[in-house]
Amino acid sequence: MLSKLDRSLQFHQQALGLRASRQQVLAGNIANADTPNFKARDFDFAAVLDNALAGRNVGALALATSSSRHLAGDVNRGPLPLLYRQPVQPSADGNTVEMDVEGAQLAVNSFYYEAGLGFISGKIRTMMTALQGQ
Repeated sequence: MLSKLDRSLQFHQQALGLRASRQQVLAGNIANADTPNFKARDFDFAAVLDNALAGRNVGALALATSSSRHLAGDVNRGPLPLLYRQPVQPSADGNTVEMDVEGAQLAVNSFYYEAGLGFISGKIRTMMTALQGQ
């Protein structure tokens, strides 16, 4: 029973976790808007979500152990494959952060994060109604 509930929420759980990670990446870009030679980073959300749902982790590094009693670790918690954003209009100091682009991406990502929370809330509310027999 619990595995069915977990599977029904897995997509939204993965998507919200990746949206939160993308929010951090975008906020880091904005925070470094005045840093010379800083290169704006981002990741392909759809590709990373597909890999996460399929159980593949593109950027994962194997955990080295020196004893058979060491824990294997969580292979799904590896680093995200961050890409460099190509600037439309490069700046003179080598910084590729464009505040218009970053602000728009941040707003879109926030919108999808809020929508994901709404979907999860609705799904849980539906499950609670079914369990209560109403």
